[in-house]
Amino acid sequence: MSDDLQKALAGVRTDIDRIDGELLKLLNERARCAQRVGEIKAEHGEAGHIYRPEREAQVLRRLQEANSGPLPGENITFFFREVMSACLSLEEPLGIAFLGPLGTFSESAATKHFGHAARLLPQSSIDDVFREVESGHAHYAVVPVENSTEGAVGRTMDLLLATPLKICGEVVLRIHQNLLTNETDLSKISKVYSHAQSLAQCHEWLNRVLPKAQRISVGSNAQAAQNAAAEPGTAAIAGEAAAARYNLPKLVENIEDEPNNTTRFLVLGKHDAGISGRDKTSLIMSAPNRTGALHELLLPLSTAGVSMCRLESRPARNALWEYVFYVDIEGHRDEPGIKAALEKLAGYAAYLKILGSYPVAVY
Repeated sequence: MSDDLQKALAGVRTDIDRIDGELLKLLNERARCAQRVGEIKAEHGEAGHIYRPEREAQVLRRLQEANSGPLPGENITFFFREVMSACLSLEEPLGIAFLGPLGTFSESAATKHFGHAARLLPQSSIDDVFREVESGHAHYAVVPVENSTEGAVGRTMDLLLATPLKICGEVVLRIHQNLLTNETDLSKISKVYSHAQSLAQCHEWLNRVLPKAQRISVGSNAQAAQNAAAEPGTAAIAGEAAAARYNLPKLVENIEDEPNNTTRFLVLGKHDAGISGRDKTSLIMSAPNRTGALHELLLPLSTAGVSMCRLESRPARNALWEYVFYVDIEGHRDEPGIKAALEKLAGYAAYLKILGSYPVAVY
């Protein structure tokens, strides 16, 4: 290495060291401010919810808008989520229940939203995820609700009908499926393990590349990775987290049939969120069994100019051929226009449950 190159690099590295020192000082200053927020809340008897979804969303949006690069907005969001996660943990690490085991996409969603300082609590079923928060053993739940290619997650939607929990956030996770195996040759793979939904998301790729391999559905992609790691001649379809956790090489990456394959997760707690400025409200409703009843339900929203971004029906489960409708609308339930529309809707609906208002996911 030439002297000129060494001198040029030394100058830049000196700047980096100085900036790192300033960052360290500022990060600790921010942490002290976060601690002071907790102290002020306690002094005024409002120490309850240390996690404020609307405040976090506002901070992340402001930072993305102020970002001039070269770091992309996604990296800025990731970095500051981790900073906020670490600051929250100084008061009390948040316990986050999700569908386990470790290494699932649900774990990735929980970490993406709450950061690595959160206390992860993997559960064996979606039912257990709900119960963990309802019983007070966890602060929040992260549950899958819909996939862009495979549609709604029925069990989550059924449980939303009965739970007292509120939706306080959402996470949108880009799903990359990988073929994980200790084998180095595709021709040696006779079995492929994965969750049923992941097998469906890679159906055409499997037909084309591994048409003779047996497809075995298991409870989670993490379980699939464990099986493939222990059994020669097998592979798993799973994500990056499972590959890393179970030390299983990726023989082929990004094998999902749909290039924009995305899963939406809900964050559930014992409270929803305040107004952040860009929000959604989710609700469940049912219509009286008469002609034009669904039109009457939607009319208050249409008249008030409320934009509906999701409408899906599910069997009511308490009566044959009766259905409930799951609806997402743009806006917060405490905004005057939304509030008035929901009050009118309550007059038409046979059943109405507001699941919560929450910030739109920040990528």
